This record gives sequence, structure tokens and C-alpha cells, in this order.
Amino acid sequence: MTQARKSQICTADTCFYHLISRCVRRAFLCGEDKYSGKSFEHRRQWMVDRIRFLTSVFAIDLAAYAVLSNHYHIVVYVNENEANSWTNEEVCKRWLQLYSGHVLVTHWQQGKTTSEAEVQAALEIIEKWRNRLSDISWLMRALNEYIARKANKEDECKGRFWEGRFKSQALLDDKAVLACMAYVDLNPIRAGMANSLQTSQYTSIFERANDKASEHDHPENLSFKIKPLLGFIGYEHQEQPHGICYSLIDYFNLLEETGRIIRADKSGHIDASQFTLLAQRGFTDKNWMYVAEHFGKEFHQAVGSLSKLAMFAEHTNKHWISGQRQQAARFR
Repeated sequence: MTQARKSQICTADTCFYHLISRCVRRAFLCGEDKYSGKSFEHRRQWMVDRIRFLTSVFAIDLAAYAVLSNHYHIVVYVNENEANSWTNEEVCKRWLQLYSGHVLVTHWQQGKTTSEAEVQAALEIIEKWRNRLSDISWLMRALNEYIARKANKEDECKGRFWEGRFKSQALLDDKAVLACMAYVDLNPIRAGMANSLQTSQYTSIFERANDKASEHDHPENLSFKIKPLLGFIGYEHQEQPHGICYSLIDYFNLLEETGRIIRADKSGHIDASQFTLLAQRGFTDKNWMYVAEHFGKEFHQAVGSLSKLAMFAEHTNKHWISGQRQQAARFR
């Protein structure tokens, strides 16, 4: 039975989630259709622009992304503290970037409310908007519906564009976040779409390596600045703001070395003793290589240590999380 999305997301256990959506049948998100010869490459920029726009409007930070020919991956950090810090006016400003307002809220903003009951009703609506602006399901709805309408209009057709509901994986600890980000950033390398991180366009690692999302301006009519990617804050992060608990330089090196191994047509070989970051995080080189190559297919629902999985299961009213034996073998 399909589970409700709220039973798969629990920010008390983790703020990091891996989200995937795939096109239905032979619908093309991007790439070239070998049957018709039509290119859909321009849609990659649609995706990047929309992802960066939405994560700037929402209280959700973007840690990693990759746009492939018929699906995409994003790794996000749900920042509820940011949403709670917004004033009511800021919430309204952000909500109206995406959706129409409400007459009661408009009256409240203009000082035209006639009773305390109207004020209270307006504030309740704003609070609902605040919660939605830190909700993964609302983020994915605003992303997928927008892209589906735009693609169907271009294709001059109607009907379903996405395969179904998006897939969600909870990343319960630092190792799961690191492994998932590497899996996402190396997707174009594994698919043969690029041969280096610097040329792996429409990914977060390309943006980080080149210090830009693309050569194009964002087409969205955004009234505030595009939010940067979630930062790397190093290892001593207890007193620092939220972020990814690794060094950016170490992450670049880790991806480059991993990419040389997972590409069958490359001759490079990395000695296991050089995986110092992996050793610090409890991975063996063999387990790391397996996780980096098979993260999307091997693990489901949530990823992390057994203790973290047990806690997540309890908080989401499950008896267990599937795949615990496989995860125990890989995440020591």
C-alpha cells in the first residue's frame, strides 16, 4: 500500500531528504529523442532555474541536484527555523511569488479588517502558508506541475508528464548525506554525459566548481536574491550555522577520485589508503564504492545507521525500515 508522504518525512529525525521524480513512459525531460531526432536539452535549464527559484522562495535549502534525460535528483535541507523567523508580511510576500492570495489576508495587509475574528482568520491563513513554505510536498508540487505544464505546452499535448508521486529518502546522518550527494553529483559521470566535474553541467557540483548555476539569467520574476547552495561548514560544526559537515575541498577530491573508479573506461586507480575522509566516516573503500554507485536502487524510505533508522521508524509509526540488513553492511 502506498504510504502517505507525511509518514515518510520527519524533521525531528533529519532535515536532509533525497527527492527523485521520473518522467512517464517515453516522455523526455531533457536529452535527444533518438526516434524523432528532437532535442529537449533546453529543458535542463528550465529545471535548474525552477529548482533554484523555488528553494529561494521556500524555507528549504538545496544541497545537491542533477538533471538527467528522463528524471532528476535533488537533496534538500528543510529549514523550519528560517520559516519561523519570517514576519507575517514576509510569508505573504513569498507565498504570492507562487500562488494567489486571500481576500482576508489582503484586508489585513491594508488595515481594512473590521473585527478581531477577521484578523484571527487572516493570521491563521498566513500560518498555513508559513507551514507550506517549509513543506517538501508543496515544493515538489510547485516544481513538477510547473515543468509538466511547460513541457506539455511545448509538445502540444495533454496528460501526465511525471511517472507518479516523487520518491523521498530520509538521510538520517552525515554519512548518508555525503553518500547521497556523491551519488547525485556523479550521475552524469556514470551516464557518460560528462568526463569531469567541471563539465558536468546542470548539477550542483558544476555550480560549485564554476561558482555559477549557468550562463543564463534566471527568468523567474523573483523579488529577492537567489539563495546560494547549502554550504560546506567543515568538521567542527557544533557552534556553526546549519550546513554540510565536510570540507568543500575534501568533497571535490572525493568526487574526482570516486569518479575515476566508477567509470569503466578510465584507467585511473585509487589506492584504498587515500580514502582518508571515508575512513574518518566509517566507510571502507569497497563499501563506499558500492554505495556511491547504487544509492538510488539499493536503499529506500530512509538511509542511515541502525540506531537512526530505529528512531525514525518510531517517530513515523513504523515497526521497521526496509533494507536494514543491507544498510548495516554498508554503513558501519
